[in-house]
Amino acid sequence: MSFRHSLSWLPILGVALIVALFLSLWSGSLTLSPAELVAVLCGQAESATYTAIVLKIRLPRALLAALVGAALGASGGAFQAVLRNPLADPYILGVSGGAALGAVAVLTLGYHSPVLLPSAAFFGACVALLLVYWIARAQRGSSHTLILSGVMVGSLASALLLFLLWMAPADPVKSAVFWLAGNLGLVNPGWLPWLAVWVGVAFITLWMQSPALDLFTQGEEVAADLGLNVGRSRLLLFAAAGGLTAAAVAMAGLVGFVGLTVPHVVRLLWGGSHRHLLPASALLGATFLMLADALSRTLLAPAEIPVGVVTAMLGAPFFLYLLRKEENGS
Repeated sequence: MSFRHSLSWLPILGVALIVALFLSLWSGSLTLSPAELVAVLCGQAESATYTAIVLKIRLPRALLAALVGAALGASGGAFQAVLRNPLADPYILGVSGGAALGAVAVLTLGYHSPVLLPSAAFFGACVALLLVYWIARAQRGSSHTLILSGVMVGSLASALLLFLLWMAPADPVKSAVFWLAGNLGLVNPGWLPWLAVWVGVAFITLWMQSPALDLFTQGEEVAADLGLNVGRSRLLLFAAAGGLTAAAVAMAGLVGFVGLTVPHVVRLLWGGSHRHLLPASALLGATFLMLADALSRTLLAPAEIPVGVVTAMLGAPFFLYLLRKEENGS
């Protein structure tokens, strides 16, 4: 069995995920030795401060990064199949614009609740998704129409967002910009179980539709000829992948390049079968975002760089390298 089509990705990405989790728990403005971290994890730490920092601050944040990264990675793989574009981004359908508008609306009103902020972002993302689908359906929505509808809705949301920022006082604008750059430190840890359930249900829905995603990559006409109900399958995949993206944006702000780069890397390394591509993209997305968050907390410690800035710094050059490598056929 060849490397590209075997389950060789599973142990590789599993080990990488564990290493990324360890580095995420170890990294930060307070330096712990590896031995001290192991002692904390084993319940044998001598310092209650170390235990509180690792288990109550860093661990929930690492788990949030893993869930958000997994959601973006899996949704990116699904969108790239449905839209037949390996360079498609999960935010292409206006999700980011709607979520950003919802979050910035409550921030400019002076509300900083850890419950209200993600709720408003999620509501805005869902409204944007429904609006995109309604417009595309009215035009007998093909994948091309979906992309154009997403661009239009995203542009409208961006215009309203700029208007809100222009009207708002200076302090809310600063908070809004910080959130827009991607932040994993604004969510109450109590939200993690709900996020895990949401991501799990949406991911299973996508994974069960792996045969449909494989057919979509061959073209909608071919898929229909092979017996796929294209309209119904597209709606289901659109809802599941869009819901994953909405949840990720609501919890972490605008974190780019995860959903764009990760599935493309998986496709190059292990092939395009979505039965393997989706879980591999979820694992690699979780690993990538945990590592990016660890860097965001250590590069300028004790100051913190927004994680969205780090993912862009890492993702953009690497993605350009992959594009160049693919074009050269190497």
